[in-house]
Amino acid sequence: MTAGTVATKARPSGLEKWVPGVRALRTYERGWLRRDLVAAIVLSALLVPQGMAYAELAGLPAITGLYTTVVCLVAYAAFGPSPYLVLGPDSSLGPIIAAIILPLAAGSTENAVALAGMLALLVGAISIGAGMARLGFVSDLLSQPVRLGYMAGLAVTIIVSQLPKLFGFSIDGGNIVTDLREFLTNLDQTNLWALGVGILALVIILGLKRWRPSVPGILIGVVVTMLLSVLLDLAARGVDVVGVLPQGFPMPSFPAVELDDLPLLIGGAIGITLVAVGDTVSVSSGFAAKRGTEVDTNQEIVAIGTANVAAGFFQGFPVSTSSSRTAVADQAGAKSQLTGLGAAGLVLGMLLLVPGLFGALPISVLAAVIIVAGAALFDALGLERLWQVRRSEFAVAAICFLGVALVGVLEGIVIAVVVSIFQIFIRAWQPYSAVLGKPEDVPGYHDVTRYPQAEQEPGLVLLRWDAPLFFANSIIFRDRVRMLVAEADPRPLWILIAAEPITDIDTTAADMLVKLDEELNADGIHLAFAELKDPVRDKLERYSIYETIDPAHFYPTIKTAIRAFREEMRGRSMKAEAPTNE
Repeated sequence: MTAGTVATKARPSGLEKWVPGVRALRTYERGWLRRDLVAAIVLSALLVPQGMAYAELAGLPAITGLYTTVVCLVAYAAFGPSPYLVLGPDSSLGPIIAAIILPLAAGSTENAVALAGMLALLVGAISIGAGMARLGFVSDLLSQPVRLGYMAGLAVTIIVSQLPKLFGFSIDGGNIVTDLREFLTNLDQTNLWALGVGILALVIILGLKRWRPSVPGILIGVVVTMLLSVLLDLAARGVDVVGVLPQGFPMPSFPAVELDDLPLLIGGAIGITLVAVGDTVSVSSGFAAKRGTEVDTNQEIVAIGTANVAAGFFQGFPVSTSSSRTAVADQAGAKSQLTGLGAAGLVLGMLLLVPGLFGALPISVLAAVIIVAGAALFDALGLERLWQVRRSEFAVAAICFLGVALVGVLEGIVIAVVVSIFQIFIRAWQPYSAVLGKPEDVPGYHDVTRYPQAEQEPGLVLLRWDAPLFFANSIIFRDRVRMLVAEADPRPLWILIAAEPITDIDTTAADMLVKLDEELNADGIHLAFAELKDPVRDKLERYSIYETIDPAHFYPTIKTAIRAFREEMRGRSMKAEAPTNE
């Protein structure tokens, strides 16, 4: 039995259905313990610097990243269906959180923490509601090109925002253009010590990632630069360091925010939920496929919602699934969510017993960690593939990239969603349609543009419409039929619709079909359908369309329709040849 098997093969019920951690505990195998604990130690070494770095990225105190890390790991261990996912602060959410809360916080750290907590509660509530309503499919609204463009925009935004910290000074945040301009303008404020130790961290992290990917490069980089910070007393040389973290762990509390701030927080929470749920489902599906298991998408969404609610009550901020941290746990041999619980316990132990452990860590090193994470969001190979195989989808990615980079991170989410919806609409609005014929050596009927020598039945036009027929494309369908009638030689007697791809017909399209049939009949042309699905035919019956279009002109297959056409043509021919009595 494997951890993946535990997660997917049996069908839990009752408490175990909603709290999978209960079942994981009941079915836990003693042989997993050593591997889970080793993986927890490895994972915790990564969680601390990343947690602090991503809190800084979100415009929050570094300590809040550790609070968030602890509570979301515990919550997911109870409610998460996956035995291997690792949740926590995420680089893709940091800029969005900052864009939402910092304008409302008005420079107050206390307000920023409260706003971030409320944002996490809202994300959690939306996620739990969506999961319980089985709306997991909503994560598919953001197509791959949209995600690639959006993440590329985030990557550039993150890197540019961290350059001043890497160079040892600070600027007032804005969009990417103003950030870059202010960075270049203030280069004379560079602290060479901060820049040197930050670049060293980058070299270590990227070098080990390139040549020794199994070695935790972030941990090595952090430890080496912390030792240098202590030995060289970098704080005395003007280098900003993390400092001693507050000791202990906060009691749960409800974040207090102004009612006037809620509309923006709710709007931002919807955007964050889309990104977080999309990331979680994507990572969960990827690791499940690797292990030959399946994903309970809706329970995953409930679990990430629960983790966000927990973070909101403990001075935390919205979280998502991290593919890099999940991969670290997987490579370290994690077998269950005990790995996450163990890592949370180790981070909590540090906060309670040795809060000054990372006090000498330079802020420029945290910036280096964030820059590496941000660069990982930029999928150059994915964008190159879009450019090579489908330029229109590359253009979609480019629009989303520019939206994030030039307009703003929060606005970029809106642009990404709008572009995704537009993609859906445009493909249904202008679907592919094809005139079909019968190739000599290929069974069935196929697109004559692909098979120019395909035989077509004289007097019959066979049209396949590859989409539902609804209000937005009904006129396009009508005009397509009219064009085929006008261009056909000889003039057709039947227009036969290969209707198997038509999954729906709404009332607007039904009215159009009635009028089109009357128009064609006036010219001596029949409108017929083949392979129309039964549920769609039932709808046409409710629309009373059979009062105009002859029910006999709906055929189960294309072959039977063409056979009926030939019989009709034979009957017409015999009638025309019959002698007349004078």
